[in-house]
Amino acid sequence: MDKRLNGPTVSSSSNGGSAVGRSSPTLQPNYSSRLVQEALEHLASIDLIELCKEAKVERCRATRDLRSCGRYVHHVLNSCGHASLCEECSQRCDICPICRIPISKSGAKVHLRLYYECIEAGLISKRCDERFQEIEDGDKQLTADVQRLYSLFDVALENNLVSLICHYITDVCMDETAVSSDPVIAFLLDEVVVKDWCKRTFKNIIAELQGIYNMDILGLKERLSLLLKFSLYLKGISNVLDILESSFKGTLSAQLHDLQNLQESIMKTKQHMDVIIWCTRHQFLEDVRSRFTDSSSWSSVVRTRKSEAIRRAWPDPINQSVESSGHDGSLFIEDAMNNLDLEEGFRNEIVEGLEIASLQKDSESFLGSNTDQILGYYPFKNLRSAVDLLFLRGGSDMVIAKQAIFLYYLYDRHWTIPEEEWRYILEDFAATFSISRHSLLESLTFYLLDDHTEEALQEACRLLPEITGSTSHPKIAEVLLERGSPDTALMVLRWAGRDGGPHVTSLRDAVTAVRVRVECGLLTEAFMHQRMLCTKVKEKNFNKTASGNTSEKQKGQCNKWVEWMEVLVTEICCLCIRRNLVDRMLELPWNSEEEKYIHKCLLDYAIEDPLRTTGNLLVVYYFQRHRYSEAYQVHIKLEKAEQDCISKGSVSQQNLPVLEKAIHFRANLINRCLELLPEVEQQQLRSGNLTEGVVTSCEEVEIPDKFDVPQIQDFLSTSLLIPSSVNSSLMLHKDHPTGLLSSLTLGTSAKIGMSFPTTGTELGIIGSVS
Repeated sequence: MDKRLNGPTVSSSSNGGSAVGRSSPTLQPNYSSRLVQEALEHLASIDLIELCKEAKVERCRATRDLRSCGRYVHHVLNSCGHASLCEECSQRCDICPICRIPISKSGAKVHLRLYYECIEAGLISKRCDERFQEIEDGDKQLTADVQRLYSLFDVALENNLVSLICHYITDVCMDETAVSSDPVIAFLLDEVVVKDWCKRTFKNIIAELQGIYNMDILGLKERLSLLLKFSLYLKGISNVLDILESSFKGTLSAQLHDLQNLQESIMKTKQHMDVIIWCTRHQFLEDVRSRFTDSSSWSSVVRTRKSEAIRRAWPDPINQSVESSGHDGSLFIEDAMNNLDLEEGFRNEIVEGLEIASLQKDSESFLGSNTDQILGYYPFKNLRSAVDLLFLRGGSDMVIAKQAIFLYYLYDRHWTIPEEEWRYILEDFAATFSISRHSLLESLTFYLLDDHTEEALQEACRLLPEITGSTSHPKIAEVLLERGSPDTALMVLRWAGRDGGPHVTSLRDAVTAVRVRVECGLLTEAFMHQRMLCTKVKEKNFNKTASGNTSEKQKGQCNKWVEWMEVLVTEICCLCIRRNLVDRMLELPWNSEEEKYIHKCLLDYAIEDPLRTTGNLLVVYYFQRHRYSEAYQVHIKLEKAEQDCISKGSVSQQNLPVLEKAIHFRANLINRCLELLPEVEQQQLRSGNLTEGVVTSCEEVEIPDKFDVPQIQDFLSTSLLIPSSVNSSLMLHKDHPTGLLSSLTLGTSAKIGMSFPTTGTELGIIGSVS
């Protein structure tokens, strides 16, 4: 049932799945007739300044029986172009009452005005003619002149002449020379009239759609052509609003805000309508079976995925920062739904009075009926709920993300079913909305990485080489690492150009990159990567020449790159403790700033659990660098913690002899090394008057005016604990168990993924070395 936009709004209501209008539908004009073609040609070629005059209601100015005729003027005089006489008076008058130009006696004296020409052609309903309706007075009733201009705009919109309205704005409304002493014409020249037409037309379309959307699938299919027409109308109104917004460019007026809100609602309505049309053509997938029996079973599977994601999630090293909030254990679909900000968008629409939310079919989908589920609204109740929730909420500029979520939903609905039963649906959706193959595979990959099954992970790894690039989601590598595929995660980072490119990534992505390299056994590469990132952050902060660089700003800049260094170095240290790679880590050429966090991490681990060898390794670290005083200070702290542990009975009787033997062995090494120091320094050290000389805060680091990138030098240390003729780096490597450091570590092969060994084994090795 094709209801035209012209004339009074014809509202529809839903009763038993059918729309019932208050009046009979208007017949379509016969576009092959001469009247229709001439009327459209006249409209398309009219001088736009004359459009206002054509819309103005004119009354006959001829005098009859000593009084004015006053009848409505339907024609224009051919001699001067004025609408001043009715058809009857034009036959007996000789001159125009306005300009006093004589009326031609031969040929046609008048021709129909554009508005009435459109009525005669059937382009405007006769209900709009003042001959067939009564114009009521009132504050909210539009004047007849504005209604007639609206009717002409409707004809332009319905017949693909939206450019006429756009040119009316630019050539008439925005033309400062287009003025008139006639108050009616002056009002019609204002762009506010065009804005009100856009709002009025949009409300009429919404009223029509409310009835159509409440129909069943059969009723929707019968009105597909009408929905397609409405979609074109909304696109035309959107183009008009774009031109209107340009007239307010650079201002902060309330009218601009109103235009933007109207534009947002129109775009969301059109996006929603386009998906509804696609779903109607596929009968809302009623004939395509889902792999889930019902929504509750689907919800159970999603909850399982969520619990698995939480279980395998790595700890977040960024302590409750804004950057890391909400990421731990989250699924891709969960992050995507949160990014849409559905609740906020819905509240804004209510505040602004834009009732596009009335277009949804099931009100429960907008009232948070799914909040008992682990992911809020996902999985959607059905396909219609998915369309309503995604495309009637959130911003219209997020349409690509909404389409990706919709694809994710379709993949999740059909994945384990044979492809021939559902693949054509995805391909048709992509073709309808111009979605590339890359975007299709990307949505599929996000689903597969959320799916906790091994088959899904293998399929995702197969697709990643094809879709990974500079725009790939940084969370892909993080999820692959959590799911036990660090090698694939490393390749994703390299394919995406995040393995040392010119850009500085976020701290969270930097932590992921370091973790992936350590898990792949590339400890040196992880060290170089963190050094490069910290250097870039330091350069970015200190090489700015902007004026007004206060001390507080310098302090904030210092804190930023120091935070990066602390997080990354601590992460490397913790991973090496976890993976039994501390001996290799200590061989790396750490600088003084990085060394602070190595010292703190190893010492904290040792004090927390004295049965581990991390403290002993820290002592050996200082031995290798001939820093015996610092080794002694670490020894004193370790000894105190170990004695407290023994006194409290925290050590089992089985491990107590081994621990005491390890303490005695370390003390002998310390005493022998202290003998190499001068007598005075030995006395100061034993008395506690000599403190370790390390920088402990950012404020103590001197901030240079210009930061130069330091060259990383190869560091080959020697130690009195190792013969000078032997390369210490070889002695320290885990493949050479004769080295003291490797023996103190664990003495076993450090495989990636290896769990922490038992403390008894560690202490037994220390005892054997002793």
